[in-house]
Amino acid sequence: MARPPVPIEELIRNFGPTLKYMPPGGWVNSGSHANETLVKTHCCFCGQQCGIQLRVHENQVVGFEPWDEFPFNRGMLCPKGVKRYLQGSHPDRLLDPLVRTDSGFRKASWDEALSTTADRLSSIQQQHGKDAVAVLGGASLISEKSYLLGKFARLALGTRHIDYNGRLCMVSAGTAYKLAFGVDRNPNPWSDIPEAEVVLVAGSNIAACFPITTDYLWRMRDNGGKLIVVDPRRTPICRKADLYLPVKPGMDTALFSGILHVVLRDGLHDREFIDKYTTGFDAVEEYARHWDPARTAEATGVKPESIEKAAHWFGASRRAMALHARGVEHHSHGVENVSSIINLCLATGNIGRKGSGPNMITGQGNGQGGREHGQKCDQLPGQRHLEDPEARAYVGGVWGVPPESLPHVGYTALEIFEAIHRGEIKGLLSICFNPLVSLPDAGYIREALNKLEFFGIIDFFLSETAHHADVVLAGSLQEEEEGVVCSGEGRVIKINKAVEPPGNARGDSEIIVDLARRLGKGEYFPFSSTREIFDEMRVASKGGVADYYGITWERIEKELGLFWPVPSEDHPGTPRLFENLVFKHPDRKAHFVMAEVRPGGDPLDESYPLHFTTGRVVSQFLSGTQTRRIGPLVDQRPEPFAELHPDLAAKYGIESGDLVTVSTRRGSVTVPALVVKTIRPDTVFIPYHWPGKKSANVLTRRTLDPRSKIPEYKSSACRIEKAKLADGLKPNGELNVLEAR
Repeated sequence: MARPPVPIEELIRNFGPTLKYMPPGGWVNSGSHANETLVKTHCCFCGQQCGIQLRVHENQVVGFEPWDEFPFNRGMLCPKGVKRYLQGSHPDRLLDPLVRTDSGFRKASWDEALSTTADRLSSIQQQHGKDAVAVLGGASLISEKSYLLGKFARLALGTRHIDYNGRLCMVSAGTAYKLAFGVDRNPNPWSDIPEAEVVLVAGSNIAACFPITTDYLWRMRDNGGKLIVVDPRRTPICRKADLYLPVKPGMDTALFSGILHVVLRDGLHDREFIDKYTTGFDAVEEYARHWDPARTAEATGVKPESIEKAAHWFGASRRAMALHARGVEHHSHGVENVSSIINLCLATGNIGRKGSGPNMITGQGNGQGGREHGQKCDQLPGQRHLEDPEARAYVGGVWGVPPESLPHVGYTALEIFEAIHRGEIKGLLSICFNPLVSLPDAGYIREALNKLEFFGIIDFFLSETAHHADVVLAGSLQEEEEGVVCSGEGRVIKINKAVEPPGNARGDSEIIVDLARRLGKGEYFPFSSTREIFDEMRVASKGGVADYYGITWERIEKELGLFWPVPSEDHPGTPRLFENLVFKHPDRKAHFVMAEVRPGGDPLDESYPLHFTTGRVVSQFLSGTQTRRIGPLVDQRPEPFAELHPDLAAKYGIESGDLVTVSTRRGSVTVPALVVKTIRPDTVFIPYHWPGKKSANVLTRRTLDPRSKIPEYKSSACRIEKAKLADGLKPNGELNVLEAR
């Protein structure tokens, strides 16, 4: 059985400080050096994948320069982007494999660490079956590693249980887009946004999470376009919004059904487009009839006149776009939420044209590419479905195995932890995934980790989850391997290797290939470089929806990225999908999908009368494994906080800076209050980048969307109280009350 985590005090003593490090003189973008080189690559944070030039001296990234020519960001970077270069030299960086002993971790040789990992996984499978071992991947890995990991799980381990942390991010959107269009990719490049007459942003704090996208919205407004924002919080993007719709958490489907009701009632829909290019409209139309503005307002908290205005702006526009993110997707009905947005676009004929269409804002670094080539539990390369006989035959042929030998669909990320609790899964190998911070109901996840017979991790920092591992394999940062990622707009771009992994750390792909060989499956993993993996991935994706066959590294660098599908090397790529209004379903039509309003998994009651929701801040990223180790980013936001409306705060006698305890049916978290006017009076918000007793995911619920299997992060029932000061618990005097708006 896995032992309890190594105490944090021991980790600090043995391996250096854990959260914040600032070298003498502070962090600086150091001056130029002799023999310094510039490496064109991309930021490792978020799905925008902004272009950046890393300055390299003596195998160390020492600074950065803008990459003005890259078309997406044109040299602009957010606070995380300008500091991302600092993480490589952090003293927490893993330089050697670690093996757990009775007294904690010790350094180990690669031969010992890899042999131990392979032997323990093999032993579990021999005793309990192939599916007693699971694999968890990451949506920030280069696509070559995502592809390699899917192949590793299915051929080297023979397990059906592989999934990835993109399950916590994009799968509700991807599922809805597949249902509607037969493909999981944005229809539009971001260059279309300034061409829109109306842009509706739903559930996305763009200024904090995707700052460069704000520039596209400002250009849209400079061109005379209107901006509509849907969110329980009046986030910074709302300061320039023409219309703000403060929806109750979890009621997005109701809101968009109400907007569609007005569009249909007032004849703003495109009947010719609907009849010629879509199916399923009648059922959606009938359902929308029941959501008149009065009923919608009662359900959502949005005024009837605002619903009418949004419908008329969107419906009367010749070019309307919708951008959506986790605020509408992190629900047990996230697929319905996204489908209701897509239905609005289809009903008004807003698809396949410049400045028109629904588009998802991708969260993780390779959130799009990470869900294209096989590390999802139901997927084979090229966005093929694992249960499709033709897909199994084709990919099996590329891999040199009979299709019947390929495992079938396994568990999703959270379901893997449920299976660990049941004793069904006993071994786990994970890479660049920190579930103890990022999965809901953190106490439940901690219990699962401690039940494992063996837990191995590949990572470059010792995350909170890695404290529970038996073996930690020191892997690579993004700039330490060469490969491709796919940005949120569908552009395949090149990650160039800037430096070698430091110390005895190794490239992730090299580690995975070595493990496969030690598991006796080396014949299927003959790779000596990520270039060789990419070339096989191209072939494996050929003919699939996400067809990379015509993409080469040379073309990417010459053309500054290519939008898939690219079926041949003379194909120009596909920046805008569906321009010919031919969709990827067998009937070649777009499908309206019924999106009914369903209650969430955590209803309000007298004991828990408030809505609880989570999100990001601009200086931190996801579970914080990287950004909480970058000094200037830590300084911007060192601690989480609870946003409260002044009316709610006054009811409980709370002021900004007071400690407030937020409780749900899972647990409690005590953090400083931040009293603001920019949140609904019935809603509490805490950002989720911190671990342990500060973790917002102590509070969230494990309810899953039945189709996408995404957890319900954005809507829980909670209560609050002003915290009583105890030993070691002091008010946070550093809280920036100027942020209270």
